[in-house]
Amino acid sequence: MAEYKLLLPSMGEGVMEATIISWLFNEGDTVNEDDSVVEIATDKVDSDVPTPVSGKIVKILKQKDEVAKIGEAIAIMEVSGAGETLQQPQEPKSHDEVSTQIPQLSDEEVKELEKPLAASNQEFSGDLYLSPLVKNIAQQENISESELKSIKGSGLESRITKEDILAYVSTRGAAQPQKAEAQQAAAPAKAAAPIAVPVAIGAGDEVIQMDRVRKIIADAMVNSKRISPHVTSFIETDVTNVVKWRTKHKDIFEKREGEKLTYMPIFVRAIVKAIQDFPMINVSVDGDKIIKKKNINIGMATALPDGNLIVPVIKNADQLSLSGLAKAINDLAYRARNKKLRPEDTQGATYTISNVGGFGNLMGTPIIPQPQVAILAVGAIVKKPAVLETKDGDVIAIRSLMFMSHSYDHRVVDGSLGGMFLKHVHDYLQNWDLNTEI
Repeated sequence: MAEYKLLLPSMGEGVMEATIISWLFNEGDTVNEDDSVVEIATDKVDSDVPTPVSGKIVKILKQKDEVAKIGEAIAIMEVSGAGETLQQPQEPKSHDEVSTQIPQLSDEEVKELEKPLAASNQEFSGDLYLSPLVKNIAQQENISESELKSIKGSGLESRITKEDILAYVSTRGAAQPQKAEAQQAAAPAKAAAPIAVPVAIGAGDEVIQMDRVRKIIADAMVNSKRISPHVTSFIETDVTNVVKWRTKHKDIFEKREGEKLTYMPIFVRAIVKAIQDFPMINVSVDGDKIIKKKNINIGMATALPDGNLIVPVIKNADQLSLSGLAKAINDLAYRARNKKLRPEDTQGATYTISNVGGFGNLMGTPIIPQPQVAILAVGAIVKKPAVLETKDGDVIAIRSLMFMSHSYDHRVVDGSLGGMFLKHVHDYLQNWDLNTEI
């Protein structure tokens, strides 16, 4: 028998730690290879961690609600056979020694972590390493290099984590009153930070504490409205051909593929075509730089049974057929609602769609997920009388109509670009070919 350290695996770019939600097995339990043994939560998604080996859980090192770093041991297992191929137990190490190890990161991830900060509005020395998230916070809060170097990092190799820099921001004014006064005197006046209105709690009112995911969503929404000046354009689209096409193919598709055929693959196909027409919608903003994305990765806002929201990502959507899109969308939606998403499933979106019509809403004004610059909301499909132009003149007919709303970041997307993009999505849907193959 040999000991094996179960490590917290790498979970994608920018994810440096995770919180233990619950253990699915107890000390002394036997587990099989690929069994999910622990539920974890990151700032992006909840996920399960499988064990790469079979054996018995001897000791749990990280308890519920404790935070573990990527590559840190979270449990000790007892395994049999092929002992020389497994990671052997080592003498306990100090926290500092553990934090300098990156045992399960790929070469690409290590290189990414070691990239120096390249802020757009200020220069930093090459020995200052920050993740993209921390870099963005530093830029937004106008934190200087000297301040960053004074922050004691709790991440791998003592790097600054999101929690470290947010904690610094929250105490920045109190810790450096004289410096703040000098900066205020020298710098142009800024708008006062918004002050929350006190809430009166009356008899019989119920106080509900936000859960972790709701707090993340709340922070992200406020942050997006603060960063991006939102503009929203609207259009009403005749999707009668889309409805007829789906009605014709949905039973055939389900019988052939064992998959439901929803409207979402059609909407995503139209969005992808419009992005190919207007690639400057598929961008992000980094200070005074515009990053034009090579890949077209479509985020899909998905409501969860607990009332929260998550945005899984259809990677390289332009390379998928309609059938491929349908399968990818169904898979992501199912795993999102059953808490089976991996952290990488929610990363890398370059444009997002939200289906507010699923709740019977005609339209909405969606908030842009950062660092994207646009999001499309599709409303409910409703049968209405509409005027049609024919060779014999105008006629009134019953048609299936749908509103779409397109919110975009006015820093880089002007009304002409935002409006033309929306019109192209409209045209692709309104002129949907009934002979399209699935």
